[in-house]
Amino acid sequence: MKLQVALDRLERDECFELLEETKASVDWIEVGTGVIKEFGMAIVREIKVSYPSHTIVADMKTCDAGKHEAKQAFEAGADIVTVMAFSADQTIKDTLNVAQQYNKRIMIDLLGVTDKKRIVELENLGVDLVSLHFGKDMQQEKEMSTNLFDLVNEASNFEVAVAGGINEHSLPDIVKHNPNIVIVGSAITSADNPKDVSLKLKGMIN
Repeated sequence: MKLQVALDRLERDECFELLEETKASVDWIEVGTGVIKEFGMAIVREIKVSYPSHTIVADMKTCDAGKHEAKQAFEAGADIVTVMAFSADQTIKDTLNVAQQYNKRIMIDLLGVTDKKRIVELENLGVDLVSLHFGKDMQQEKEMSTNLFDLVNEASNFEVAVAGGINEHSLPDIVKHNPNIVIVGSAITSADNPKDVSLKLKGMIN
Protein backbone atom coordinates (compact mmCIF):
# COMPACT_ATOMS: atom_id res chain seq x y z
CA MET A 1 0.00 0.00 0.00
CA LYS A 2 1.44 3.34 -1.09
CA LEU A 3 1.12 6.73 0.58
CA GLN A 4 0.46 9.68 -1.70
CA VAL A 5 0.76 13.21 -0.37
CA ALA A 6 -1.49 15.77 -2.03
CA LEU A 7 -0.05 19.26 -2.35
CA ASP A 8 -3.03 21.58 -2.55
CA ARG A 9 -3.70 25.22 -1.70
CA LEU A 10 -0.01 25.82 -1.05
CA GLU A 11 2.58 28.33 -2.17
CA ARG A 12 5.56 27.09 -4.17
CA ASP A 13 8.03 27.30 -1.28
CA GLU A 14 5.60 25.52 1.02
CA CYS A 15 5.41 22.61 -1.43
CA PHE A 16 9.15 22.08 -1.39
CA GLU A 17 9.46 22.54 2.37
CA LEU A 18 6.79 19.87 2.90
CA LEU A 19 8.42 17.50 0.44
CA GLU A 20 11.77 17.82 2.16
CA GLU A 21 10.13 16.85 5.44
CA THR A 22 8.04 13.99 4.08
CA LYS A 23 10.11 12.54 1.23
CA ALA A 24 11.24 9.52 3.24
CA SER A 25 7.73 8.37 4.09
CA VAL A 26 5.66 9.18 0.98
CA ASP A 27 5.75 7.12 -2.21
CA TRP A 28 3.75 9.26 -4.62
CA ILE A 29 3.70 13.06 -4.80
CA GLU A 30 0.53 14.67 -6.08
CA VAL A 31 0.84 18.13 -7.55
CA GLY A 32 -2.67 19.31 -6.76
CA THR A 33 -5.04 21.01 -9.17
CA GLY A 34 -4.82 24.36 -7.40
CA VAL A 35 -1.01 24.27 -7.38
CA ILE A 36 -0.95 23.46 -11.10
CA LYS A 37 -3.39 26.28 -11.85
CA GLU A 38 -1.23 28.69 -9.88
CA PHE A 39 2.24 27.63 -11.05
CA GLY A 40 1.65 25.64 -14.23
CA MET A 41 3.78 22.85 -15.61
CA ALA A 42 6.90 24.55 -14.27
CA ILE A 43 6.28 23.25 -10.75
CA VAL A 44 5.66 19.73 -12.04
CA ARG A 45 9.06 19.88 -13.75
CA GLU A 46 10.76 21.24 -10.63
CA ILE A 47 9.29 18.57 -8.38
CA LYS A 48 10.23 15.76 -10.75
CA VAL A 49 13.80 17.07 -11.01
CA SER A 50 14.05 17.39 -7.23
CA TYR A 51 12.43 14.02 -6.45
CA PRO A 52 13.19 11.76 -9.43
CA SER A 53 12.70 8.52 -7.49
CA HIS A 54 9.14 9.42 -6.49
CA THR A 55 6.08 8.86 -8.65
CA ILE A 56 4.68 12.26 -9.62
CA VAL A 57 0.92 12.59 -10.02
CA ALA A 58 -0.30 15.67 -11.90
CA ASP A 59 -3.85 16.20 -10.70
CA MET A 60 -5.01 17.81 -13.93
CA LYS A 61 -8.65 16.68 -13.51
CA THR A 62 -8.83 16.59 -17.29
CA CYS A 63 -12.34 16.47 -18.72
CA ASP A 64 -11.75 17.55 -22.32
CA ALA A 65 -8.85 18.03 -24.76
CA GLY A 66 -7.33 14.95 -23.16
CA LYS A 67 -4.65 14.31 -25.73
CA HIS A 68 -3.13 17.77 -25.31
CA GLU A 69 -3.37 17.92 -21.51
CA ALA A 70 -1.90 14.46 -21.00
CA LYS A 71 1.01 15.19 -23.34
CA GLN A 72 1.61 18.52 -21.59
CA ALA A 73 1.84 16.91 -18.16
CA PHE A 74 3.89 13.89 -19.21
CA GLU A 75 6.45 16.08 -20.96
CA ALA A 76 6.73 18.13 -17.77
CA GLY A 77 7.73 14.98 -15.87
CA ALA A 78 4.46 13.62 -14.51
CA ASP A 79 4.26 9.85 -14.23
CA ILE A 80 0.48 9.82 -13.75
CA VAL A 81 -2.21 12.24 -14.91
CA THR A 82 -5.74 12.38 -13.50
CA VAL A 83 -8.78 12.40 -15.78
CA MET A 84 -12.39 12.76 -14.66
CA ALA A 85 -14.60 9.69 -15.02
CA PHE A 86 -17.48 11.75 -16.42
CA SER A 87 -15.34 12.77 -19.41
CA ALA A 88 -16.34 11.58 -22.85
CA ASP A 89 -15.14 8.08 -23.67
CA GLN A 90 -13.05 9.57 -26.48
CA THR A 91 -11.26 11.86 -24.01
CA ILE A 92 -10.40 8.89 -21.82
CA LYS A 93 -9.25 6.80 -24.79
CA ASP A 94 -7.08 9.66 -26.03
CA THR A 95 -5.37 10.09 -22.66
CA LEU A 96 -4.78 6.34 -22.33
CA ASN A 97 -3.20 6.30 -25.79
CA VAL A 98 -0.90 9.21 -24.92
CA ALA A 99 0.06 7.51 -21.66
CA GLN A 100 1.01 4.37 -23.56
CA GLN A 101 3.20 6.41 -25.92
CA TYR A 102 5.06 7.92 -22.98
CA ASN A 103 5.06 4.71 -20.91
CA LYS A 104 3.09 6.56 -18.22
CA ARG A 105 -0.31 6.09 -16.58
CA ILE A 106 -3.76 7.62 -16.30
CA MET A 107 -5.70 7.73 -13.01
CA ILE A 108 -9.45 8.10 -13.46
CA ASP A 109 -11.04 10.27 -10.77
CA LEU A 110 -14.42 8.83 -9.79
CA LEU A 111 -15.67 12.01 -8.11
CA GLY A 112 -19.45 12.13 -8.53
CA VAL A 113 -19.77 8.63 -10.00
CA THR A 114 -22.44 6.52 -8.29
CA ASP A 115 -23.48 4.09 -11.04
CA LYS A 116 -21.54 0.85 -11.42
CA LYS A 117 -22.43 0.93 -15.12
CA ARG A 118 -19.79 3.64 -15.55
CA ILE A 119 -17.26 1.43 -13.78
CA VAL A 120 -17.89 -1.35 -16.30
CA GLU A 121 -17.56 1.14 -19.15
CA LEU A 122 -14.24 2.37 -17.79
CA GLU A 123 -12.94 -1.19 -17.54
CA ASN A 124 -13.94 -1.77 -21.15
CA LEU A 125 -12.01 1.34 -22.19
CA GLY A 126 -8.84 -0.14 -20.68
CA VAL A 127 -8.69 1.87 -17.46
CA ASP A 128 -6.62 0.17 -14.75
CA LEU A 129 -6.09 2.89 -12.12
CA VAL A 130 -8.92 4.79 -10.41
CA SER A 131 -9.34 7.16 -7.50
CA LEU A 132 -12.28 6.93 -5.12
CA HIS A 133 -12.62 10.61 -4.34
CA PHE A 134 -14.73 12.15 -1.60
CA GLY A 135 -14.44 15.80 -2.53
CA LYS A 136 -13.30 18.72 -0.40
CA ASP A 137 -16.68 20.45 -0.51
CA MET A 138 -18.48 17.19 0.27
CA GLN A 139 -16.33 16.87 3.40
CA GLN A 140 -17.93 20.03 4.78
CA GLU A 141 -21.27 18.20 4.99
CA LYS A 142 -20.18 14.80 6.27
CA GLU A 143 -17.26 12.41 6.66
CA MET A 144 -16.34 9.94 3.97
CA SER A 145 -18.04 6.56 4.31
CA THR A 146 -16.14 3.42 3.41
CA ASN A 147 -19.27 2.45 1.46
CA LEU A 148 -17.43 4.31 -1.27
CA PHE A 149 -15.51 1.09 -1.89
CA ASP A 150 -18.73 -0.66 -2.96
CA LEU A 151 -18.43 1.16 -6.28
CA VAL A 152 -15.34 -0.84 -7.28
CA ASN A 153 -15.69 -4.06 -5.30
CA GLU A 154 -16.46 -6.05 -8.46
CA ALA A 155 -13.78 -4.42 -10.60
CA SER A 156 -10.83 -6.75 -10.17
CA ASN A 157 -8.72 -5.10 -12.88
CA PHE A 158 -8.38 -1.80 -11.07
CA GLU A 159 -5.66 -0.46 -8.86
CA VAL A 160 -7.57 1.72 -6.41
CA ALA A 161 -6.54 4.95 -4.74
CA VAL A 162 -8.73 6.62 -2.13
CA ALA A 163 -8.89 10.27 -1.08
CA GLY A 164 -11.16 12.37 1.08
CA GLY A 165 -10.05 13.99 4.31
CA ILE A 166 -8.13 10.91 5.42
CA ASN A 167 -6.27 11.22 8.72
CA GLU A 168 -4.89 8.97 11.44
CA HIS A 169 -8.38 8.49 12.90
CA SER A 170 -10.13 7.48 9.68
CA LEU A 171 -7.21 5.55 8.19
CA PRO A 172 -7.75 2.22 10.06
CA ASP A 173 -11.20 1.79 8.48
CA ILE A 174 -9.76 2.66 5.07
CA VAL A 175 -6.93 0.15 5.40
CA LYS A 176 -9.44 -2.67 6.01
CA HIS A 177 -10.50 -2.31 2.38
CA ASN A 178 -6.91 -2.74 1.21
CA PRO A 179 -6.65 0.06 -1.35
CA ASN A 180 -3.45 0.23 -3.38
CA ILE A 181 -2.86 3.92 -2.71
CA VAL A 182 -3.95 6.13 0.19
CA ILE A 183 -4.04 9.83 -0.66
CA VAL A 184 -3.57 12.26 2.22
CA GLY A 185 -3.67 16.01 1.95
CA SER A 186 -4.34 18.41 4.81
CA ALA A 187 -3.68 15.86 7.57
CA ILE A 188 -0.04 16.10 6.46
CA THR A 189 0.19 19.51 4.80
CA SER A 190 -1.54 21.39 7.64
CA ALA A 191 0.18 19.49 10.45
CA ASP A 192 2.52 21.22 12.88
CA ASN A 193 5.02 18.45 12.18
CA PRO A 194 4.38 16.99 8.71
CA LYS A 195 7.36 14.65 8.99
CA ASP A 196 6.04 12.93 12.10
CA VAL A 197 2.51 12.67 10.74
CA SER A 198 3.59 11.21 7.41
CA LEU A 199 5.83 8.69 9.17
CA LYS A 200 2.96 7.67 11.45
CA LEU A 201 0.52 7.27 8.55
CA LYS A 202 3.07 5.30 6.54
CA GLY A 203 3.57 3.00 9.53
CA MET A 204 -0.18 2.49 9.80
CA ILE A 205 -0.58 1.40 6.18
CA ASN A 206 2.40 -0.90 6.40
